[in-house]
Amino acid sequence: MQTLIKNAKIIQNNVENLVNIHLENEQISRIVNISETVEEANFQQVIEADNQLVIPGMIDVHIHGANHFDMMDGTTTSIQEVSKKCLETGCTGFLVTSVTSSKEKLLGMIRATKQVIGKEQGAKILGIHLEGPYLNPIKKGMQDPNHLRLPDLQEIKEIINFSDGLIKMVTIAPELPGADDVIDYLISQGIVVAAGHTNATYEEAQHAFSKGVNHITHCCNAMPAIHHRSPGITTAALENDNVSIQAIVDNIHLHPGMVRLMHKVKTATNMVLITDALQAMGVGDGAYQFGGHLVTVIDGVARLKDGTLASSTVTMNKALKISTEMKLPLGDSIQMASQTPAELLNYTKIGQLRQGFDADLIILDNEFTVQQAFLKGIQVFKKNRSHFI
Repeated sequence: MQTLIKNAKIIQNNVENLVNIHLENEQISRIVNISETVEEANFQQVIEADNQLVIPGMIDVHIHGANHFDMMDGTTTSIQEVSKKCLETGCTGFLVTSVTSSKEKLLGMIRATKQVIGKEQGAKILGIHLEGPYLNPIKKGMQDPNHLRLPDLQEIKEIINFSDGLIKMVTIAPELPGADDVIDYLISQGIVVAAGHTNATYEEAQHAFSKGVNHITHCCNAMPAIHHRSPGITTAALENDNVSIQAIVDNIHLHPGMVRLMHKVKTATNMVLITDALQAMGVGDGAYQFGGHLVTVIDGVARLKDGTLASSTVTMNKALKISTEMKLPLGDSIQMASQTPAELLNYTKIGQLRQGFDADLIILDNEFTVQQAFLKGIQVFKKNRSHFI
């Protein structure tokens, strides 16, 4: 099918342009200025964007749940519901993300993911992100302390083998005994190794980076605060050009000044917007069982009984909106939500509005609400319809 998206506003080098986008054979075939004459009769489908913003489909590399559903419950229904919510909120791809649990429960989540992939009802599963169980109890956050454990090379080999290549990222506390061997193995398998829920010193962090750790899970959260005599892993990550960072931009996890500093230091090429959302995403306030804890959400903020932040309720389109309110350039924010995570995961045909790339596109209104979504050139979601197309 040949599709024309007319009068689309896109951001190129942080400059707005009005264009027509041609889609053919599941890919973007041309992007041309609206001044160029277009023969609409040559297209089987014509979509009027009405000067609304068109962006590449966003990619959430860190999400646990949505719409009351927690993907750790081991059911295909939960994964499908998260897939649909991701698409509704601007994502065309995501990593099914675990929390620390027993090995049996983790394998159940992986098994359900294997059953869903290729049959998604919304955004596409790009792989699995293991957040734990090899995390530091000192910086556990909402991770279940009953299942935190030291890095175990034999266990992780069994988990990786069971996943049939689906595991794309693993978050680990690199200072733990046994971490070096696990990091070496994961890197040998082509898996992104991220440091998170860590109490690593500056020196321990630099050692981890020398081993191949190249990503930071929810930077600044669940790790030591920066101190001028004890700079810690956050400073080491900001200093190292080969290390990218995740940011939860929800006006809760990070002060706007810190978001701007992270962006200034790392730039859009090394900063990734994430949700880290739990099942309260898209639902609202209330009490939820998540990660072995009772989590209470009040005014959109999820916390444990002791006040510890427990994931977030932000969506990717909301994170995009908030980042622009924090005065980050819109083009950079779009890149941090699409191109940068795609490149982190070594996906070469998604995450950009470019000729030859997959036609995974999102149309947003002025409030960053998703109006339409396309997967490989097919319109799969339209706002105000009662079901997915």
